[in-house]
Amino acid sequence: MKKIISTAKAPAAIGPYSQAVEAGNTLYISGQIPLDPHTGNIIDGDIAEQTDLVLKNIGAILEAAGYSYSNVVKSTVLLNDITDFKAMNEVYGTYYGENPPARAAYEVACLPLNVKIEIETIAVK
Repeated sequence: MKKIISTAKAPAAIGPYSQAVEAGNTLYISGQIPLDPHTGNIIDGDIAEQTDLVLKNIGAILEAAGYSYSNVVKSTVLLNDITDFKAMNEVYGTYYGENPPARAAYEVACLPLNVKIEIETIAVK
């Protein structure tokens, strides 16, 4: 059975998709970009600040669904500039210290609203 997950503590979807979908014991979180959930605006920060906000937004969605960062099994990180990888990775590591999830990271030509980063996440209970 498919359950739609939504929380006001993370940015509302900016298109025809859900913040997250739970199917069985697996949570699929849509790609999150550095939108402030209170204003709906993109934060004007460097890659570290944008990564931190994206991961906080993912945390809010995880919490709304009854999951935590420890349940995350896979992340996909999309960067508009792969040279930001090191700075992104430093922030990312503060959220996933022990037993981090599997991950892929790619440079892409363009991200929604011209942000520096987007992260999609899969978690399992």
